[in-house]
Amino acid sequence: MSGMGALCVPSQSSVRSPGRGKGWWFMALALLAGGCTEQELAALKQAPPAAPAPSLSQALTEAAEMRPSVESAVGLALEVDDGVGIPLKVKAGQTFYINQIDLRASLKASQDEGVDGLRRAGDFAQLPWDGVKLVDEEPIPLSNPDGTFTRRRFYRDAQWMEQPSVFNVQPVDAEGLPTGRAVSLHIGKDDRRKSNDDFFIRRLRGIQWTYDCRTATDCTGARNFSEEALVEVRNARTGAIPFTLPSDTTALRLSWSLRPGAAYTIPVTQVAAPTYAYGFSIDVKAVTPPRADGTYAPGTAVTFQLALRDGAGTRLHAEGGLPSYNEVTFGQNEPGIQYYRAFSFIDPTTTYYRRKHRERMLMTQIIGPAQRIQPIRSIVDLDAFFGPDDVQSIGTLERDGVYAQFQTFPPANKLFGGAFFPETKGWDAPVSTSWTYQLPENAEPGTYLVTVKGRRVYLGEDVPASRTLEIQVGSPERTQATLTTGSCRTCHNQGGEFAQVLHGNDNRAACAACHAPLGFELEGPIVVRTHFIHSRSDRFDAPKEQCSSCHLTQESTQRTSKAACLSCHKSYPDSHVEKFGPIESMYVGGGRESFQQCTGACHTTHPGSGF
Repeated sequence: MSGMGALCVPSQSSVRSPGRGKGWWFMALALLAGGCTEQELAALKQAPPAAPAPSLSQALTEAAEMRPSVESAVGLALEVDDGVGIPLKVKAGQTFYINQIDLRASLKASQDEGVDGLRRAGDFAQLPWDGVKLVDEEPIPLSNPDGTFTRRRFYRDAQWMEQPSVFNVQPVDAEGLPTGRAVSLHIGKDDRRKSNDDFFIRRLRGIQWTYDCRTATDCTGARNFSEEALVEVRNARTGAIPFTLPSDTTALRLSWSLRPGAAYTIPVTQVAAPTYAYGFSIDVKAVTPPRADGTYAPGTAVTFQLALRDGAGTRLHAEGGLPSYNEVTFGQNEPGIQYYRAFSFIDPTTTYYRRKHRERMLMTQIIGPAQRIQPIRSIVDLDAFFGPDDVQSIGTLERDGVYAQFQTFPPANKLFGGAFFPETKGWDAPVSTSWTYQLPENAEPGTYLVTVKGRRVYLGEDVPASRTLEIQVGSPERTQATLTTGSCRTCHNQGGEFAQVLHGNDNRAACAACHAPLGFELEGPIVVRTHFIHSRSDRFDAPKEQCSSCHLTQESTQRTSKAACLSCHKSYPDSHVEKFGPIESMYVGGGRESFQQCTGACHTTHPGSGF
């Protein structure tokens, strides 16, 4: 039953009056996938089939014929926090499929017990926790307001994380009775991808937070802890099962095979005539006109403007202006515009381990010329985000070999300034849709990439989008980036395409300007994140040491620095500890020095690299 949705009830009428024959067979088939309760099965058994049941293949064929087209379906994001389903509003009559599920169980603790408290109490206490172990830890570089530091510890390998499991989504009415067919979703295990997995991304883990460490590396005597367990599954794979909610549906009953008999209820409100359409797109245009030959001269200040639109092309904001941070994050925000929300007091994120898909930054970048695009290793300090400039300079040709700038929306001095210095009222400031990049006087001729990326959350749909605009500087001749890694599509397919995951951007050349190391997030560069994620993920099937799986040349694997090596490796020899210091970061090995090249004489080969 790879990728199949269970049909608990094929129609509303059969829910109210179960009949004989094929209808009964469909319902019984659904029970096998957890689609019906024991009571519902007992009621069904009172009306045994009068005719022989069809074969399994026949049943699945007839079930497939009942499905609406998935092309027009909208992906729903479901969330449950500490056993409570987060209410959904959806468009009435719309066809949906399940694209994202987030479950979280948490508790506070006053002693250091890892995540053992979750074994005894909370929503995940009944799950099998045997085998759980600490696999990584990382401090947050910035101190807390009281001068203490926060440490995060990450746990994996519990039985519930490793054994296959299934979610079942059943629409129900106000009385809890099924109103339509149920959909079964196979999330498999927290490791190898299987043919019947229904999601491309699947992460199950435990996290311990320690909030009162003496230093970034010393948590002796700490007394302020929290423990949480997370299930994150998203990006439905090819074959997602579409469904339409009957008009009397008031909730979705979400059951999990690892918690039998303890379903979650997610309240649903159906909106007959929503103001906006589903979908999300971003328009970007240059307001500053180019020269007669279509190019911009080095040293030119070029102003750009964006427009955020729904799937029907309707603007999601007033022309020329976006809502304030407070309006978007804490207000009504009907259009579903999103800004960065990964502050510790809202919804903190952690690369690979915690909810990066919920960070939801709206930002823009410029990088060029294309033929010089490469990773940026210069660190952007937090102080730069508090200055008077809306735009941050990230890369220079002299220092980094490539020019790059970026801007967040709201601008960083309002976005982060409003968080750290609320008295400045940065979160109440209006946000312009226009911004200006200053091309350097020594800008090399070629193609420069201007990208805007963001995320929209609207009536149950949580979807990314990006748009890249090319401008010519100094010459009308288009130039292209030469990347040192090959296509990622061997693995990133069937729902995992870059046009669907991450920022919804399949142009890998348009990443480096945003993804520079930040003083408060050193793991920002794509090279660090890619190594880290693929080294931790058991879903990446190639041997971890086989660099040729991604890299095109041996030379592209030979940069030696803590960040280059320890973004993948978890340890190095004692001689390296003596010379370079202990490993203090699971992402880059150490601190700011981690991006400095050690020497061109070390690690010129990599055992098992494939070169």
